Amino acid sequence: MAADPYQLTATDVLHKIKAGELTVEAYARSLLARISDRDEAVQAWAYLDPDYVMIQAKALDEIPLSERGPLHGVAIAVKDVIYTKDMPTQFNSPIYADDAPRVDAGSVAILRKSGALILGKTTTTEFAATTVGPKTRNPHDPNRTPGGSSSGSGAAVGDLQVPIGLGTQTGGSTIRPGSYNGIYAFKPTWNSITREGQKIYSLILDTLGLYARSIADLDLLADVFALADDETPSKFRIEGARFAVLKTMVWPQIGSGGAAAMEKAVSLLRAHGAQVEEIELPEHLNDLPTWHAAVLNSDGRTAFLPEYTTTKHDLSDYLVGHVENNTKISRKAQLNAFDSIAAARPVVDDIFGNVPDEAPLGIEKTGSAAFCLIWTALHTPVVNIPGFKGDNGMPIGVSLVAPRYHDRHLLAVSRAVGEIFEAEGGWKLDV
Repeated sequence: MAADPYQLTATDVLHKIKAGELTVEAYARSLLARISDRDEAVQAWAYLDPDYVMIQAKALDEIPLSERGPLHGVAIAVKDVIYTKDMPTQFNSPIYADDAPRVDAGSVAILRKSGALILGKTTTTEFAATTVGPKTRNPHDPNRTPGGSSSGSGAAVGDLQVPIGLGTQTGGSTIRPGSYNGIYAFKPTWNSITREGQKIYSLILDTLGLYARSIADLDLLADVFALADDETPSKFRIEGARFAVLKTMVWPQIGSGGAAAMEKAVSLLRAHGAQVEEIELPEHLNDLPTWHAAVLNSDGRTAFLPEYTTTKHDLSDYLVGHVENNTKISRKAQLNAFDSIAAARPVVDDIFGNVPDEAPLGIEKTGSAAFCLIWTALHTPVVNIPGFKGDNGMPIGVSLVAPRYHDRHLLAVSRAVGEIFEAEGGWKLDV
């Protein structure tokens, strides 16, 4: 039985459109029907105009074959902290309700020029900076969070409402929703994709993140965003490969499902011929979470001063606290955190491997970023690999980490690992 168009990955959509088996208009109608069926349950969208989606789709169908871009017709959801010239950008804040600057973020401009169908804006926590959940629910259990702050993008991709989603990460805002929603998530090396035109929380932490249901789709996006290693990676083989398991200083916070997923991941890799050894961080790096918190809170003073100055009464107390430095971070402590993290990056460039737990009950909070934030601080690329499930049947992902600017190598490894974890891990996205 042929799949409905909304079930297709981006790679499959491109193939069918190029072969003349599918029009962008028909594809868009299928996606909109899926969203209509599921929106009440998931509530992933901050802004979606079906009529405008169809106008875009019909215009894309009119483009001659010779002039079509590498993402022609592929639908993409954009986190609502990233500017889109034809849709509001509201940051989940009353300060910017219905605000619609007529400018594309650099990332959106690249995608649009590549032929993507910009479907709509997805929900986020306030300014992608708090842990208070938006209206969005986990598509696999409406009583659980989809994670945050890229809540809507993760949920929409996990619910087959769109094949590609844009997120951002300052702590764990891309990788955590990837794990909770059972999809692939990619936080590339810091600053390897333009952040022009998105709300900045921390200049030295914020990274654009990508969601998809296959590594092939993430490779498509990596091509469009010109991500390149110094050496082009060859086809990766699990047999004979070496992996390191690094539990880090936050391992005592792991849930039972996460610990079991890590154990099974190691077992599967070894069963397929890989060498897996457990390693530890040097003791002097145990303060990485504290340094990350110092940077986050310090940068928040600058990031939210405009809103604090003009409309403080509409800013959450948490963000007001950043500006007023309620955590009492001194400039000396701020500099120590900046410099200590910078010194740590080359030390851990060859360390990878961590895992969060399944999505917690409740949608009021978006979950803990503990197992993601040190990699954000260290600027390393990270991929969430789905395939495992927790005690309550919810998806759990295992993260693979590589040295900085080894993004394409990491994707090559993730493709091989993902094939095993999806086939044998015990949880699979139902399409």
